[in-house]
Order: sequence, then structure tokens, then C-alpha cells
Amino acid sequence: MTTIEAVTLEVADAASAATFYREAFGLDGQVRVRQSDAPTEGFRGFTLSLTVAQPGDAAALLDAAVAAGARAIKPAAKSLWGFGGTVQAPDGTLWKVATTAKKDTRPAERRFDGIVLLLGAEDVGASKRFYVEHGLKPGKSVGSYVEFDTGASPIKLGLYKRRALAKDAGVPEAGSGSHRVAIGGDAAFTDPDGFAWEVLSRAAAN
Repeated sequence: MTTIEAVTLEVADAASAATFYREAFGLDGQVRVRQSDAPTEGFRGFTLSLTVAQPGDAAALLDAAVAAGARAIKPAAKSLWGFGGTVQAPDGTLWKVATTAKKDTRPAERRFDGIVLLLGAEDVGASKRFYVEHGLKPGKSVGSYVEFDTGASPIKLGLYKRRALAKDAGVPEAGSGSHRVAIGGDAAFTDPDGFAWEVLSRAAAN
């Protein structure tokens, strides 16, 4: 298991969610949706991030998300590491849009360079060992953050201490029930924090 081909979000209204992701972020295939009424409450233990080239692109995507129905959690702002903000999609998924760049070098565009799935782990060390045993190679590792080398995968994967991930997203840590997400690759299993991986169906989900 070395790649993530897509992430499937389990949502109450699949048609509306698919429309939101097209209109807000221009996603096509990397993030799928499927109908679900699995009970969930509070922080679901993960975030999805769009990495962009410059602040103007981040602001444009965040504005588009809010216009399409998202709720601003952390408004776009400068920070020590760059520029970014967080929104909550109508289906409840937390999205961060960010860049390490401090200034724009061209007119702003609604485009992103990459997608990152961050999983909140209660024990980052144990979860890291689990994923290494399942075939992923660790890349950058700093404190309670671990990034894996997923090669040419369209979605990158990282682990972050659950409490720290909730704080970074701007929401309370408390949450229970379904994660409402399935990770599509070339193997099926469930990790120590209850995140389900499944063999990806090539059939369109939207």
C-alpha cells in the first residue's frame, strides 16, 4: 500500500456535496462522496488541506467555498509560517487552504497545487508504526507530526496529534461516532484510530 487515489466523504446529501466541491474547489475525482447517515458528532478527527502557491490563491478558494455554502472557521490571515484559513463544508468536513508564501507574484487564481489528508492520532508513534508495517514510507517527521512519502499519489498523507490537529483547525477536540471518511487505495484495513481504508472502485462516485 503506497498511494491514496481518492478520499470518499460520507455525507447526508451526496448530490449537494458533489456540487459544493465542484463549485468551491474545482475538485474532480480526488474527493468522492457517498450517501450515509452514520452518527457523528463534533470533531471527526481529520482535516483535508489544499496547498496553494500564494496568498491570493488561498483567499480566492476560501471565498469561493464560503460563497458555495461553507462556514468560515479561521478566516484567511497571515501567520508566522505563511497564509491560510479554514472552512467547514456543508457536509461537516474541515478544509484548510494554505501557502508558505508571504506575497503574491501574479494575479490570484482559484487553483491548488496539492491535497493533504491529515489524520488525528491519539498515539502518533503507534500509528506511524502501523502505517510503516502496511507499506508506507515515512518522510518528514517533526514532533507530533508525521508525513508519509506517497510518491505520485494525488493525495498526500500525514499524522498529527488529535488535540493539535483540532487546535490547528480551530475547533474543539471533542467528537464521537463515525469519521465519515474512507481512504481509497490498493488495500483494505482499519488503522488504530478507526480510519477505514478500502480498495478503490474505479467507478465514478459523483
